[in-house]
Amino acid sequence: MEDSLSQQLRAAAAALLTALDEPANARATHRFDDLRARHWIEYRPRPRPGVCLADLPRAARKATHRLLATALSPSAYAQAVAIIGLEEVLDRAEGWRRGRHSDDYWVAVFGDPIQDEAWGWRVEGHHLSISMTIVADQVSPAPIFFGANPAAVRWAGRPVTRPLGPEEDLGRALLDALSPQLRATALIAEAAPTDIISATRPRVDIPMAPLGVSADRLNPTGRALLDQLVALYLERLPPELAHREARRLAGSPMHFAWAGPSWPGQRHYYRVQGDDLLIEYDNTADDGNHAHTVLRRPSSDFGADLLAAHHRVAH
Repeated sequence: MEDSLSQQLRAAAAALLTALDEPANARATHRFDDLRARHWIEYRPRPRPGVCLADLPRAARKATHRLLATALSPSAYAQAVAIIGLEEVLDRAEGWRRGRHSDDYWVAVFGDPIQDEAWGWRVEGHHLSISMTIVADQVSPAPIFFGANPAAVRWAGRPVTRPLGPEEDLGRALLDALSPQLRATALIAEAAPTDIISATRPRVDIPMAPLGVSADRLNPTGRALLDQLVALYLERLPPELAHREARRLAGSPMHFAWAGPSWPGQRHYYRVQGDDLLIEYDNTADDGNHAHTVLRRPSSDFGADLLAAHHRVAH
């Protein structure tokens, strides 16, 4: 019988820590109650908690990738690896001035994955931030951030690589499927914001009232496209988690909003909001060739839901 996802994550994290020498282990590990380090999302090139893959031996780098692959679906892991590889492409495009490197990603483990009931981990760097919290046999998978710069590399107009292409194409297909009246309702601004609204805030506590068009106003084609768009983000997760989240959201209210022009190559933004669900996408920098996406659970990021339930049972 296959181990549960929580057991697989515990084993992968333990294998990673075993592969680290003492100084690297000290940088990688943090107390679970170190909320400043654990409640963290930073997708820009900045200092961050954890140990850098560039400082690790080959076996430890591979162990980090195995942890990442355990936490993501095969397609999402492929996206993550492509995003990491784009650091070299971007460095070349910038004339090698910034010294970007595809090993400039950090891994941090919070608590003891073998002994502690509650623990967590994060893999993060430029345009990638994946946090998971585990309490007993439950996994809380948010936030999950994927970005891409360049969003597309082309040859003769044909895409060579476009890691977040499905996210852009499905969002635009949904907008294009709306009637003029519903399209006007979905359009919340003529110009797109400069970034996703939730940005790098550890808590989505800014006003985020649902905007745009409600799912219950969509025709069957529009609703099917919205369902596909939500599934695309949920299925960044392994099937066990993706199915759980899909069941949780089934039948709940949902809104879709768009900002900016609708045609490709222009700066644009969309978001989907549902029951403790926030999906954001923007492609607004570098003339619409620099994409950010995030999957968040505003009330449950960093395992807040699991920890609250655990504390209720314990006390």
